[in-house]
Amino acid sequence: MSTQTIDYKDTGYFSEIICDYLATDTALDPFYGNFPDMKGFKAQLALKEASFTQENRNTLFTALDFQYAGIKKSDLTGQNISLLHDEKTFTITTGHQLNIFTGPLYFLYKIVSVINLTAQLKKEFPNYNFVPVYWMATEDHDFEEINYFKLKGKKVQWNRASSGAVGHLKTSGFEAVFEQFSTLIGTSKKANELKDLFKKSYLEHDTLTAASRYLVNEIFGEKGLVIVDGDDVLLKAVLSPYVKEDLFKNTSFNEVSKSIQELTNLGKNYKIQVNPREINLFYLKEGIRERIIEKDNQFIINNTDIVFSKEAILVELEKHPERFSPNVIMRPLFQELILPNLCYVGGAGEIAYWFELKRYFDSVQVPFPILLLRNSALLINKKQLEKSKKLGLDLVDLFKNQQQLIIDKVKEKSTIKIDFSAQRAVLRAQFEGLKKLALQTDKSFLGAVNAQEKKQLNGLDVLEKRLLKAQKRTLYDMVSRIQLLQDELFPNNSLEERSRNFSEYYEQYGTELYALLFAALDPLKLKFTIVEMPA
Repeated sequence: MSTQTIDYKDTGYFSEIICDYLATDTALDPFYGNFPDMKGFKAQLALKEASFTQENRNTLFTALDFQYAGIKKSDLTGQNISLLHDEKTFTITTGHQLNIFTGPLYFLYKIVSVINLTAQLKKEFPNYNFVPVYWMATEDHDFEEINYFKLKGKKVQWNRASSGAVGHLKTSGFEAVFEQFSTLIGTSKKANELKDLFKKSYLEHDTLTAASRYLVNEIFGEKGLVIVDGDDVLLKAVLSPYVKEDLFKNTSFNEVSKSIQELTNLGKNYKIQVNPREINLFYLKEGIRERIIEKDNQFIINNTDIVFSKEAILVELEKHPERFSPNVIMRPLFQELILPNLCYVGGAGEIAYWFELKRYFDSVQVPFPILLLRNSALLINKKQLEKSKKLGLDLVDLFKNQQQLIIDKVKEKSTIKIDFSAQRAVLRAQFEGLKKLALQTDKSFLGAVNAQEKKQLNGLDVLEKRLLKAQKRTLYDMVSRIQLLQDELFPNNSLEERSRNFSEYYEQYGTELYALLFAALDPLKLKFTIVEMPA
């Protein structure tokens, strides 16, 4: 196995704000804290060490001890949970939805990035301990986003009605999902390993939370990964003072709104990822996760008959802190309150919305974590690499828009020059003379000259396109091979990591797949990785 890297901006798949961040554009300085390099981590260690309390460490340990009850955890995971008591222990965290069977391939890249980073930090700062954490998004309610995964171009889907937090959902109906999966995956030894993993995860656990925890623990437990479920009464109690402030002062709404305006004022092509609400909380009970809305001095639970007075909602918060669920704006704060966390590892969209939160963190005096873009990778086999070389394509070429790539290669390989730039230049020069003549005689003649110029130039465009089309037919073999190769590497004209499930590669490589990823992905390199997979 060998790896090569290219800049994220050269892939064409990453936003301007992410490329600017990686390039340390000073315009973004106010929107994050320390940068993800060893200098940044040294500063972050000092910041978090001075602010995270032993009381919160004890709460976290107690909650995790309860959450792992009855779960077979590795010795290393057990050690890491115990180490969280130690004031010299800090976490590196990623989070993700409870996608069925991990969902897209990049889920693995997130976890690998976190685990690899903890190992790198331990070498750099041997007097500290670093624990990799996966935060399960058990309170999420977007069922349609997580109820399927794609395998060999087919959608394997869990069809059922859904309400409330997805982590609470019972795993009834997974027998049908297992049948879909079994039909597609085949009967090889490695395919049977996958079927066994799927069956034990989803057919032997009662809730989606329990199934997801089992699955991720089976894949990454031996690496010491600690899985955290924020849907926990002990952990939610830590969040309670900030819930109260959001209910009565709308702090997150006010501060995030200011950040969004400041980002907009930069005049860049930055897409705003999330917009805050006046109250960024949901009310959570069995079968319910609905927005809390303040109206006429009452707190209304959206789409229900539940209404609280100001006094009643404070009583509810004190008695049942677990019933208050942070949305996308407040969840990051919750995470940083309960974890001795140094760094959040996320995808491009996640990192972009974290930029909206720095001002809010500062206002409530909670240290803002380092933001690290998770590893992204293209897995390419030897045969595909050979095809690429025969077609005269380099690595950056592979990421180009398919039609533009074909045009470029047809022009390059054609024995006829398919570029009428010289003819256009001559034509424009001729018409410039005519325009001067028109101005000297009858200015009304100028409109006719301009119209004729446009007609002639359009004619050249049409001829160039027809010539290109003819040469595409002549070079049909090359064109079709480019299309086939790109379609293999970039399904649906997107990065494969965003659609393919890991099982497609596991079926070929088995557990070696995990070892290959751990060896290939360097989280602090800040480059897109092309991994040549073994034959």
